[in-house]
Amino acid sequence: MAADDIWSEVHAVILAGGTGTRFWPRSRRHQPKQLLPLLGDKSLLRQCAERLEGVVPATGIWVVTSADLWSQVCEDLRGIVEPQKILAEPMGRDTAPCIGLAAAIIARTAPQALLVVAPSDHLIEPVALFRRTLQAAVLWAREWAHALVTLGIPPTWPATSYGYIRRGEFLGERLQIPAYRVAAFREKPDRLIAEQYCASGEFFWNSGILIGYAQVFLRELQRQQPRIYNAVCRMADAAFSPQRETLWREEYAALPKISIDYAVMEGCESALVLEAPFRWDDLGSWSAFERLHPQDVGHNTVLAHHVGHDTQRCLIISDTHQLIATLGVQDLLIVCTQDAILVAHKQRENEIRELVKQLEESGAGNYL
Repeated sequence: MAADDIWSEVHAVILAGGTGTRFWPRSRRHQPKQLLPLLGDKSLLRQCAERLEGVVPATGIWVVTSADLWSQVCEDLRGIVEPQKILAEPMGRDTAPCIGLAAAIIARTAPQALLVVAPSDHLIEPVALFRRTLQAAVLWAREWAHALVTLGIPPTWPATSYGYIRRGEFLGERLQIPAYRVAAFREKPDRLIAEQYCASGEFFWNSGILIGYAQVFLRELQRQQPRIYNAVCRMADAAFSPQRETLWREEYAALPKISIDYAVMEGCESALVLEAPFRWDDLGSWSAFERLHPQDVGHNTVLAHHVGHDTQRCLIISDTHQLIATLGVQDLLIVCTQDAILVAHKQRENEIRELVKQLEESGAGNYL
């Protein structure tokens, strides 16, 4: 294959089906986190698509989202992604089924397609370093044609909300980006284990960004998750037929909820990890804003019209012009929107999901 043809075979699969419940009340069912301009004046999803320019041809970008969000995603990505390449899942089944479905559909018309799988809701900067890293990953994936490649982030603190990758043998560099064999994938550790991982220097954070041939993703699904593999193949065969909606709903309803990490990556026959040089944050919860914005003298992160007295270590965010005044409080998360206010202890922000469930059960689903 000629050098110019290498990039013509690269396709991207952007994962954009999440509901972003941990970002309630800003994130809602019909406008979840990835469709919000949380950083800058463009949605996280559009920023993700634009980052791929220069690595993925304009005609090679695909998106997997939920059926409920399909119209909004089409509008948000107008001029970047063709509507027929925005795939609508009838229900959420985590990342393994949706990546498998995209790989199967793409492989039907482009058997040599090499995929870049990217979550839609991450902070990545500078973009130039990200693109260079992706280019290096594509080169490694072509050289190691039976392997899956992932990007590892050197940890800067002992995070317990991220998965980790233990690096193995050093393989060399492409475009000045180091590559290693993957020794092991490790799921979210407790604080003590996370501190040990960081101190060892042998671990990366798992960015969730994957690169590899579509056929390799499918081969691994067939070997490790034959139920999912058979289902996505049937769905791909019906992808552009009148029976698609009915068939996809039936197939999805019978699939397990399982991530690509559990379903494929942990047991794949060959995996590489590249050491990413760019800044990365998965924007998994409101606490990410503390890492991304400066604090005042009371160690508060304030993105609102706020006046506080004896207020310490609070995260205060608002998209309204209302004044938020605080007195004698510590370690609070306060988020204000036009129709809802969240007040929570920062250490319990992971329980926002439970609060959202309670809102629905109590008849307050119109706020979701």
